Amino acid sequence: MFEKLKLLGAQIKREIRLYQRVLRDDRTPKTAKCLLGFAIGYLLLPFDIIPDFIPVIGHLDDLIVVPALVVLALKLVPEEVIEDCRVMTNKKSRG
Repeated sequence: MFEKLKLLGAQIKREIRLYQRVLRDDRTPKTAKCLLGFAIGYLLLPFDIIPDFIPVIGHLDDLIVVPALVVLALKLVPEEVIEDCRVMTNKKSRG
C-alpha cells in the first residue's frame, strides 16, 4: 500500500510540473491560463463556495471545483502544447 501511495505522489508531482509548463508556454490560450490560475487560487484561498465546516459537502466542493477547472482548462490548450510540455516534464524527471 505504501508503494501505491508513493507512486500516486510521484504522479501528482509530475502532473503539477506539467501544468506549470503549460502555464508558462506562450501557445497556451489566456482563458486556459486563467482557469488554471483560478484552480490554484481556489485551493489556496481560505474561503470556499461551501464552507469546509459543513460536514462532507464542505470538502466535496474542493474535490469537484478544482478538477473541473483543470479539465476545462486543459481542453482549451492545444494538444501539441500539452504533448510538448509532457515530453519536457518526463525528460526532467528521468534525467
